[in-house]
Amino acid sequence: MKIILTLKPSLIVFLSAFVMFSCRHDSALTKYNTENVIVVVMDGARYSEVLGDADALYTPRLKNNLTPTSVISHHFYNNGSTFTIPGHAALTTGNFQDIDNNGGQLPQNSSIFQHWIKANNNNTEKAWIIASKDKLEILKNCVDSEWNGQYMPSTNCGANGLGTGYREDSVTMVRALSILTNNQPKLALINFREPDYSGHAADWPKYIKGIQDVDEYIYRLWDFIENDPNYKGKTTLFVTNDHGRHLDSVNDGYISHGDDCLGCRHISFYAFGPDFKQDYSMGEEHEMIDIPATIAELLHFDLPDGKGRIMQELFK
Repeated sequence: MKIILTLKPSLIVFLSAFVMFSCRHDSALTKYNTENVIVVVMDGARYSEVLGDADALYTPRLKNNLTPTSVISHHFYNNGSTFTIPGHAALTTGNFQDIDNNGGQLPQNSSIFQHWIKANNNNTEKAWIIASKDKLEILKNCVDSEWNGQYMPSTNCGANGLGTGYREDSVTMVRALSILTNNQPKLALINFREPDYSGHAADWPKYIKGIQDVDEYIYRLWDFIENDPNYKGKTTLFVTNDHGRHLDSVNDGYISHGDDCLGCRHISFYAFGPDFKQDYSMGEEHEMIDIPATIAELLHFDLPDGKGRIMQELFK
């Protein structure tokens, strides 16, 4: 015998609302150990010289010190414009956008920094953009009229801010450790200009040296996190690239980047944190806009305009 139940429209609306509220409520109650998130960008390194090198000739610190306690991905991509500012804007807004790469145009969408600051009592001293490239200071703001000029993070970029030129990564390393020690940001992005800078100079030895140096800087940041009482056991670290470079068979090879060839799109990904698995390689394909979506989940703020998805495979 078949039984058919007929529900009144008002009851259907009530049940639908109850299910939606329950799902949001469960998500809001998710408790993470992560209280701080730091994103480190090794600017313009090809996957083949970083995570794609099984012997890790140029990244021994990432391989030997971080990977055993991290999640990595061999299937991580920039699926937007493969230049510095568009790549960083994707990491901070959760959107791929064609944007001027010289620092003359703001991102269209609001960023993780702006949303985090708004959700945390306008505390701009706890959100930082620290970069060797001065032009990345534009990431603190956006075009969106509801967010333009509001809830902007603190910045320490280039020689002395936008328009003053790049600085050495060694200087950025000193500045980053100083800011982490004195300001104790809870959300930060750190950009190292190498190996992109030397790649464009067509200097292969310095391109490789740039990777090696940033590998060491990342280890020093990780070691700081592991030993600082403010960060130890409650900090998530993401390490990735803003873009790759041409494969040797494409145009001028490692010297340039900017199209949709695999060398430019395929980038490295490492994630270390108290809520993540350890010594694990993700099987799913992900893209860089998934990082801000995951950060918003970890730190419990909304990123309504972000197009990325939470990387559930990372979590324990």
